[in-house]
Amino acid sequence: MSKGKIDYKEFKIFADKIQKFTDTDASKFAKECAKELSQRLLAEVVLRTPVGDYSGNDYTCNARKGGDSRTHKGNKVTGKQGGTLRRGWSIKSISKKGNIFEIEIINPVEYSSYVESGHRTKNGGWVEGHFMLKISCDEVAQTTPKILEVKLNKMLKEVFKC
Repeated sequence: MSKGKIDYKEFKIFADKIQKFTDTDASKFAKECAKELSQRLLAEVVLRTPVGDYSGNDYTCNARKGGDSRTHKGNKVTGKQGGTLRRGWSIKSISKKGNIFEIEIINPVEYSSYVESGHRTKNGGWVEGHFMLKISCDEVAQTTPKILEVKLNKMLKEVFKC
């Protein structure tokens, strides 16, 4: 065995960086991630929300992306241009409950739930919903791990750079 001296200064600096990260930066990082994900979700749901056309001319609803079988693409309806429903979306709150962040996105427009989930008609028929919030939540949930991985790698490079 050889004998020698060990300089612990670099190790101490490294340990201090880790401690600082766990004390303050980790919660700040989590909040930033929750805010980014909420903004992405809001952007997706706004893009998927149909805009009514009440001008009397036929139009085709192209509010949905992707190949969902419940899509309304191709349905002809009449009317003028709207947008109230699309403008109604907002982030109500981002809260932390335990280790989970909850994002609450709302649309206070009174008919938003009918457009989202579908509704009955006067003659006993059914209008399919657009599911713009449900599909947007599913899409953001699928991309979340990749988004967080990129942000985490970037943040860790900042924390551990010498």
